[in-house]
Amino acid sequence: MDLLDDPTPGQNTPEFTVSEISGAVKRTLEGEFGRVRVRGEVSRVIRARSGHMYYDIKDDRNQLACTTWKGQVARLSVIPEEGLEVVVTGRITAYGAQSKYNMNVDEVAVAGKGALMALLEKRKKQLQAEGLFEASRKRPLPYLPEIIGVVTSPTGAVIRDILHRLRDRFPRKVLIWPVAVQGERCAPEVAAAIAGFNALAPGGALPRPDLIIVARGGGSVEDLWGFNEESVARAAAASDIPLISAVGHETDTTLIDYVSDKRAPTPTAAAELAVPVRHELIAWVEQQDARMRQALSQGLTRRDQRLRDMARALPRPDSLLESPRQLVDTRGARLAPALMSGVQRRKIRLADVSGSLRPAMLTRAVQAEDRQLKEKVRRLQPALLRALATRKEQLETRVRRYRPAVLEQEYRRKKQHFDDVVHRLGKVGEQNLDAARRKLDALGRLNETLSYKATLARGFAVVRADGAVVTDSKTAKTASSLEIQFADGRVTLGGKPASRKSAGKPPEQGSLF
Repeated sequence: MDLLDDPTPGQNTPEFTVSEISGAVKRTLEGEFGRVRVRGEVSRVIRARSGHMYYDIKDDRNQLACTTWKGQVARLSVIPEEGLEVVVTGRITAYGAQSKYNMNVDEVAVAGKGALMALLEKRKKQLQAEGLFEASRKRPLPYLPEIIGVVTSPTGAVIRDILHRLRDRFPRKVLIWPVAVQGERCAPEVAAAIAGFNALAPGGALPRPDLIIVARGGGSVEDLWGFNEESVARAAAASDIPLISAVGHETDTTLIDYVSDKRAPTPTAAAELAVPVRHELIAWVEQQDARMRQALSQGLTRRDQRLRDMARALPRPDSLLESPRQLVDTRGARLAPALMSGVQRRKIRLADVSGSLRPAMLTRAVQAEDRQLKEKVRRLQPALLRALATRKEQLETRVRRYRPAVLEQEYRRKKQHFDDVVHRLGKVGEQNLDAARRKLDALGRLNETLSYKATLARGFAVVRADGAVVTDSKTAKTASSLEIQFADGRVTLGGKPASRKSAGKPPEQGSLF
C-alpha cells in the first residue's frame, strides 16, 4: 500500500517569537486589570539579599505570587508576615522568563481589627520568648536627669503637656526629636530617633539625654499601630539610655510598653515619672540638713565629754618627760669621749696599713704579674699555631673531596641511574597502553556482536513511529508516519494507515447507469 504525505494544515497562521508572545501576554494582563486590590492570607515570605521581597497571597483554593521591590518595601505600612490576612494593592504583570504571572505590590494593609490583634499577639509571644520582657533587663530611671530626650510629634498637644508638667515639677533641659506618630512613616522614624539619641556622644556638641520619653496621645488601634512594629520594640529594647513609654491613654497598650524600662499611662504621667517635685525636694533637703546639723552637734558634745573623761585619767606631761630627759643627758655626756677614742683607733690602724704600701713592694708586685703574663703568652702561641694547622689540614681534605674529577664522576653515576629509571618507566607505560588498547578492541568486538545491527544483517528490520521504536501493531496503526531501518539504510512511509474496519470491507460496486 502506498502512503502519501498529507499537506500540513494552517499554513497561513501567523508565527510569533517567544519574546513577542510573552510581551503580548504581559501587555494584555496589565491593560486588562490595571491597579487592583486583593485580599488573602500571606504565605512563603522570602526576603532576598538584594532587598526585594517575594511572597504569596492565598485563599482556600488558589494562590497569587506577589513581589515588592526594595524601594517599595521601605514605604510599606505593614510588612507581610506568614499567616497574616492582608489586603494588597498593586498591578498584575507577567514574567516571561518563567511563563508566570504575579502581582507587583506597593501597598499592604491588614484585613480587619481581628487580624491586627492576632499579629500583635504573635509578635508579643516572639519577643517574650527572646527574653525582651524580662524584669531583670529593665534599668532604673535616673532620679534627676540633666537632659531629657522626647520622641514625639512637635505640633501635638503631647509635647506641650510634657513641657508644662516638667516646668511645674522641676525644669530640665529637653531635646525633642520630631517624628510621625501614625502612618507608614511612624515606625521607621521612631526607631531611628531612639537609635539616634543613643548614638550621641556624652559631652559632645549636642548633649546626650539621660532619659528618653516616647510619647503619643490616644487613638484607635490603627493609629497606634506604628508602636506595635517589631523594629520599634527592638530599638527600645536595645537602648542604653533608660526609656519611658507613654503611648495612648491608660487603657491603650502597645508593644513598646512591654520592652520599655517604665510604662506611663499618659504623657503627663511620664513627665511626673521623669523628675521629682522641686519644692518637695527642697523641703526634704532642708529637713535632712537640720537633722544633719543636730546629729553633728550631738556627736561633738558626746566626744568632747568623752575626751574630758579620758584626759582626767592620763598622767601629767612633766612626769612623762622626766625619764627621757635624764636618758638624753646621760647619752650626751658619753658621746664626746666615745668619738675621741674612735678616731684614735682608726688613726692607729691607718698607720699600720700604710707601712706595708712602700714603692719597692708595689714594684715587685707589678714585676711578678708581668712575668705571669709573659709566661701565658709564651704558652698560648704554640697552641694557636697547632689549632691553625689542624684547621688548614681539614680544609685541604674537603678541597680534595670536591675536585672537578670527583664531581664529574658522581654526575655521570647519577645520570646513568636517572636514564635507567626513565627507560623502565617508558617500558611500563607502553605495556599499560598495549593492555588498554587490547581491552578496548575486545569491547568493540563485543559491542558489534551484541548490537542490533548484526541482527539487521540477518534479514530483520527496526520499525519506528514518530521517532520511537514500535513494538506492537496498535502503535503502528495510530502513527502518522513509519520509518523502517534495514541493514543498508532507512525507508520512510508517510500517511496514517486505514483502520481495521475499513480495511476488511470490500469496495462498494458502482452502478452501471
